Amino acid sequence: MVVRIRFGEPPKPDGKRAQNRRRAQGVAALLTPAALMACLLALWRIGADLKLTGSFAIPSGLFSHWQVWLAAAAFLQLCSYALNRYGRSNRTAS
Repeated sequence: MVVRIRFGEPPKPDGKRAQNRRRAQGVAALLTPAALMACLLALWRIGADLKLTGSFAIPSGLFSHWQVWLAAAAFLQLCSYALNRYGRSNRTAS
């Protein structure tokens, strides 16, 4: 008995753009939890100001304000959204 194994055509090599799209989706997946952490730090700072929680870990400086953490969370989530859009797009620039 002779068994013949036929392989299909090999897949076409992915271009650099496809690699960039995969990387963009990978980074976007990491930015969403980072945005959540920044939002939680903002809520912790607000709670510390209202004396609902313990003292905030950063007592002075730029990062001791809740507005900075909330803006950072919004910025990180916006970047995650943009990278996800780029990662899902199949269009190529001319």
